[in-house]
Amino acid sequence: MIEINLLPGQTPKARGRGAAGVDVGAAASAFAARVKDPFLIGAVGSVLVAGLLVGAMWWYQRAQTADVNEALDKAKQDSTRFSEVIKQKHKAESERDSVVRQVELIKSFDNKRFVWPHIMDEVSRALPPYTWITSIVQTNMSTAAPAQSQAVAPKPGDKAVTAHLPEVDSSSVPRVRLRLVGNTVDIQALTRFMKLLEASPFLEDVQLDKSSIILIDGKEVTEFTLTAFYQVPDPSAIKTVPVSLAVR
Repeated sequence: MIEINLLPGQTPKARGRGAAGVDVGAAASAFAARVKDPFLIGAVGSVLVAGLLVGAMWWYQRAQTADVNEALDKAKQDSTRFSEVIKQKHKAESERDSVVRQVELIKSFDNKRFVWPHIMDEVSRALPPYTWITSIVQTNMSTAAPAQSQAVAPKPGDKAVTAHLPEVDSSSVPRVRLRLVGNTVDIQALTRFMKLLEASPFLEDVQLDKSSIILIDGKEVTEFTLTAFYQVPDPSAIKTVPVSLAVR
């Protein structure tokens, strides 16, 4: 079969392109005709809505991640900047606790130094005539001071550690128990001596352990043994006077 081209400039290739264009239009028309299906419209709409939601969530998560990373970087910078300050603060608190404990121990020891002067003064004041003391001894041990706990300086980055130091009551004095041994030539003087000791604000629980007749220089005397406890007196019973020193 012989084909004759009566239109100059038109080639079969151009005609092929035109035929292809007709095919695309037909396909578009067919798709437009099928759009009237409600299930297809719903499916397309669902896909579009899902795409929009995914995009919005991705954008929101990206913004949140950026904020969290920025806050983390700032926290790291603050931690690096203040780590030395925190370390010095912990060291100062440890030294403060140690000094406070030493001061409390010094106060506790200071309150004990007048125990025996008060005891000797009260015994001397209550001693009746014709009665004398041969010995005064303490029969119990003093309460030992608790061992100091060593504070460990915290390392940078560690949590604050509170040092648990033992409590020290600076006003407490160990309950001193003492034994008095003496002689008297009058048994009534012994009774009066015990009553005067019991009336003292510094002594309590005065008890007679034993008494016996002994010979001293050929004379009979009564040897007695008393036990008593030191007590912390009422503050009103303690009088303080200024100490004056004459300077030549």
